[in-house]
Amino acid sequence: MDKIDGIRAFVAVVDAGSFTRAGTRLGISNKLVSKYVAALEGQQGVTLLNRTTRSLSLTPAGERYLAAARRVLAAVEELDGQASAEEGALTGRLRVTAPVTFGEMFVTVLTRDFTHAHPALNIDLHLSDRYVDLAAEGFDLALRIGQLPDSSLISRRVGQAEAWVVASPAYLASRPRPTHPEALRDHVCIRDSNAQNPGRAAFLVEGKVISVPLPGQITVNSAQAVRELVLTGEGIALIPSFVVAHDVAEGRLERLMADYQRPRLDIQALYLPQPFMPPRLSAYLEHLRAKLTPLLKAPPPDS
Repeated sequence: MDKIDGIRAFVAVVDAGSFTRAGTRLGISNKLVSKYVAALEGQQGVTLLNRTTRSLSLTPAGERYLAAARRVLAAVEELDGQASAEEGALTGRLRVTAPVTFGEMFVTVLTRDFTHAHPALNIDLHLSDRYVDLAAEGFDLALRIGQLPDSSLISRRVGQAEAWVVASPAYLASRPRPTHPEALRDHVCIRDSNAQNPGRAAFLVEGKVISVPLPGQITVNSAQAVRELVLTGEGIALIPSFVVAHDVAEGRLERLMADYQRPRLDIQALYLPQPFMPPRLSAYLEHLRAKLTPLLKAPPPDS
């Protein structure tokens, strides 16, 4: 057995969660996958996977080996990718993670268009609002919105958005309409826990940035969930404009305090430092930068 085959099988089993699904992903039988992993464990002299009839899990040795195995596979793919890039073709696989709502609205479409242009390339798109560990989980790229904590990752801005203060006509009919950011103190606010500080919001007032509290009982980690609660009159919220632009245009929601500017939300692509960026990754990044901004500025699609 080629050792690379064993490493590839081991990583596929971890990512797929079973030998059968790993075999499907690799195009070989689950028995051959099991044989490759067992042979790799024999060569290394350690057990990498705990196997039961119902589940698989990494051993401590397997956890340590996984990160190195991903680096080896990335290097092998890079060698293949360089040769293909010289001939103008992008090959291999990209693993990309993005926030759920933003991914559903934009990244899925952009990824589809990119794969249509590069049919030999495979992209595994994972939508999640949690902060994925690129190195530990084997992702090539993460798309994130807003201010980011200090990180060793390389970041490139691929677009910008803004958060609007919105409420439903029903909510505003029963409460004083807020005309100044400080008035949010007296309202029920639905908070998005994806924000850096869900309980407060910054506004530019008379040339100075002020931070106001957002009191409320409900905090949820989904912009779409916040939108649904606001639509039903549960409160006021700050929601990315691309999520609620159509609701505002159709009158289901009202934008409040538009004259008070808020910090714009950077949409950033993050990836691990590396001596040579794979051509497929750099091409995908350029595709996002070129295509995302026009989509964000386009009129909201019909419902």
